[in-house]
Amino acid sequence: MKIIADNKKAFFNYEILETFEAGISLSGPEVKSIRAGHISLKESFATVRGQEIMLTNAHIPPYKPAGNQNNEPTRPRKLLLRKEEISKLIGKVQQDKLTLIPLKVYTKHNLIKIELGLARGRKKFDKREVIKKRDQQRDIERAMKDKVND
Repeated sequence: MKIIADNKKAFFNYEILETFEAGISLSGPEVKSIRAGHISLKESFATVRGQEIMLTNAHIPPYKPAGNQNNEPTRPRKLLLRKEEISKLIGKVQQDKLTLIPLKVYTKHNLIKIELGLARGRKKFDKREVIKKRDQQRDIERAMKDKVND
């Protein structure tokens, strides 16, 4: 499994409750562009359209050698999930007011996969608390490292 792109801000801005692995419907030039490492998950999210889940605002730049066969960089792309997973996600998103956020894009058995997180947005005070815990953990690790080196 080779990770191509990561959405690091998602773990700071959202509380991830559950994760799902999904395939993604792409055109040929988009696949080549992603394999070259050109994809941005910033500002992207998944939406429900009917009985489908679509990836919105993920930026895949045009693949230069493809010429005029390239699609729009931020077009909505269909996510490939099982029917049970789709119905479960639709229910949770509509009922519990949760959001679907892409966490990372990777290759698995030569296929491009995306990891979705079922997330709840964090308030400003929650974000401050996360920063505080992270700083405390960093200080503890530094102290432990210094004791080992002494």
